[in-house]
Amino acid sequence: MQFNEMPFEDAVPVDGYGPNMFRIGGKAYEGAMLVCGEKVLPWGGYADVDSLVELRELIDIIVIGTGPEMTHLPKAFREALEAAEIGLEPMATPTAARTYNVLASEGRRVAVAMLPV
Repeated sequence: MQFNEMPFEDAVPVDGYGPNMFRIGGKAYEGAMLVCGEKVLPWGGYADVDSLVELRELIDIIVIGTGPEMTHLPKAFREALEAAEIGLEPMATPTAARTYNVLASEGRRVAVAMLPV
């Protein structure tokens, strides 16, 4: 899937996605990914809470892409991020990518952690 171009000042956009891959800022990546501002990092999925908690001073919310469909977040994952006072917004990965792009293009303090579709 390809997205429409939006203006980004201090963030890298999610340009598209496909089976086990993402196109972020014009580059292709495989596997789960974390995007915050201009940082694009591999993400270890729900077991990788630490990389998300490290962002707490930079963001107000993390959009979580749960894969091809919206699913509930694992309890321990959700509780760890809530304890760090990080807002969570889980949704299917395609929706998460689009939501992140809109919020980032508005200059909001947002990150997206995405499981592949």
